[in-house]
Order: sequence, then structure tokens, then C-alpha cells
Amino acid sequence: MKNKLDLAIRIMVALILLQTLYFKFSAAPESVYIFSTLGIEPIGRIGSGIAELIAAVLLFVPSLVWLGAGLALGVISGAILSHLTILGIVIMDDGGTLFILALLVFLGAAFLLWQRKNQIPVINKFI
Repeated sequence: MKNKLDLAIRIMVALILLQTLYFKFSAAPESVYIFSTLGIEPIGRIGSGIAELIAAVLLFVPSLVWLGAGLALGVISGAILSHLTILGIVIMDDGGTLFILALLVFLGAAFLLWQRKNQIPVINKFI
């Protein structure tokens, strides 16, 4: 059961990260609006998309799930902070969907990273 839950969370986090790539890489109006509002368009949009793609792939490499989860946690923390400080919860009348998806990624990635804390080389060195 534990393995199925772990796999389900990895799939959920990866799917959420991957489904946003089309919008980021095609310069969809929503993505351009977000990153223009943040003052980091197009570099921030493309850079975060590349980081999210790498994180999603790493979530399925058994020895590197911790790295994918850590990368996802870092990227999504920036997104959540941006929502809370600059963008607001609702973006272009989405009803807060992007914010809710970001929270799901944050919680899922944090869980995955916590489950693999002993695999993280720096932490393992000091334990």
C-alpha cells in the first residue's frame, strides 16, 4: 500500500508539472501574463518550465526521486510565494486553480522528499 501511495503522489506531482509545460513553452496568454507581472518574461517562464520538466523526469528515476522532489519543491515554493505577494490567488478568472495545483505539488513534493530524507547525500553525511 505504501508503494502505491508513493507512486500515486509521484504521478500526481509530475502530471501537474508537465501539464503546465504546454502553456509555458507555447507562450500562452496566461503564462505570459504571470511572468510579465513578475517582471521575468520570457526567461522566467522558459526557465521554470525547464526546471519543472527536469523535476518531473527525476521523480521516476528511483535513486533520484529525492532530487526531483527537492527541485519541484523549490520551483513551486517560488510560485506560491509569487501568488501570495504579487499575483494574488486568482489569476485571470481561474478561480484559484493554479494556486490550488501549486499547493498540491508543494504538499506532494514535500512528502516525497521527507520519505527519502536518508537518501539525500548532504544530510546522510551528517547523520
